[in-house]
Amino acid sequence: MSLFMSYKLASLALNNRIVMAPMTRARTMQPGNIPNDLMAQYYAQRASAGLIITEATQISDDSQGYSFTPGVYTAEQIEGWKKVTAAVHQAGGKIFNQIWHVGRVSHPIFQQGNAPIAPSAIAPVGTKVWIVDEAHPEGQMVDCPEPRAMVQADIDRVVADFAQAGVNAVAAGFDGIEIHGGNGYLIDQFLRTNSNHRTDAYGGSQENRIRFLLEIVQAVSAKIGANKVGVRLAPYVTFKDMACPEIVDTILLAAKHLSALGVAYLHLSEADWDDAPKVPESFRVELRKVFKGSIIVAGRYDVARANEVIDNGYADLVAFGRPFIANPDLPYRLMHQLPLSAFDKGPLFGGSAAGYTDYPTHNEALRAVIRTADDEVA
Repeated sequence: MSLFMSYKLASLALNNRIVMAPMTRARTMQPGNIPNDLMAQYYAQRASAGLIITEATQISDDSQGYSFTPGVYTAEQIEGWKKVTAAVHQAGGKIFNQIWHVGRVSHPIFQQGNAPIAPSAIAPVGTKVWIVDEAHPEGQMVDCPEPRAMVQADIDRVVADFAQAGVNAVAAGFDGIEIHGGNGYLIDQFLRTNSNHRTDAYGGSQENRIRFLLEIVQAVSAKIGANKVGVRLAPYVTFKDMACPEIVDTILLAAKHLSALGVAYLHLSEADWDDAPKVPESFRVELRKVFKGSIIVAGRYDVARANEVIDNGYADLVAFGRPFIANPDLPYRLMHQLPLSAFDKGPLFGGSAAGYTDYPTHNEALRAVIRTADDEVA
């Protein structure tokens, strides 16, 4: 029953060890990518998670890669997020804001017609982003073009943008922030040899390739405190053209430095497709040696696997993604071994309440069945 026990994450008391994983849902108000009442309802419905980590959120007007994803860099966006955090806190939940810069996983439509930025001018082969515009009113996946290699001024600006986003997130009422350093986005692009061909202080050696990540963490921590900062990394995820033979050792080195910086947690995004590589036990053992903070794991876990990874000491919390979409009361269902509802893949990105806030809890669905039966008898 480890999964359902309370846990103290830095200074934050969590009711259980179940984390709602960050999932892009693209329901913001337009124009402006502003969080809205519908998003507040969606997150509040899932506040029984020990911790909610929001969908990835832009730190600046050039950090976007998909239509309708939220930002946290304008006054309107901050006010929108205040509705979300207030609703979650009123429902008894805790919530972190995941912040990101997508780097080369973008398109000129999000860059005022310019090329996206990246550590090196290398296009991600076979990688697409979701765009809704006049030419694609229903939404369409389009290829990512070749990016522009960042110069020092770009690096300095993005580091500062992450720090300001952290300040903005706390001002919006979040309990902390998670820096997205995985899944092929900008920070991950710096970490990997296939996407980072730089010859300056940010490329070449592992120490150089983790420099950008560490500068961001230090800048954000200086503004809001390291105890409010988590970092997501993805050592065994290679989609978006991110295969790198050195990435596991590089992430272990990064984890050692992140531990010294005192961040609240490290969140491992594990591959979750059918034939995905299994995370070796040796990596989990080594990670625990070098990282002394809390560890969250995410990747197609069920209760048995979640309890196993916690009881073995390899993780402290376990994140669930897709099951939370159709099961707003997921912790209750898992604890009582109740059947899980399947989610409708149609409205994952964009749309309205359908497939977003209209999934009932187990008890709501049961009451609906009873009412239907009563009506039939009458």
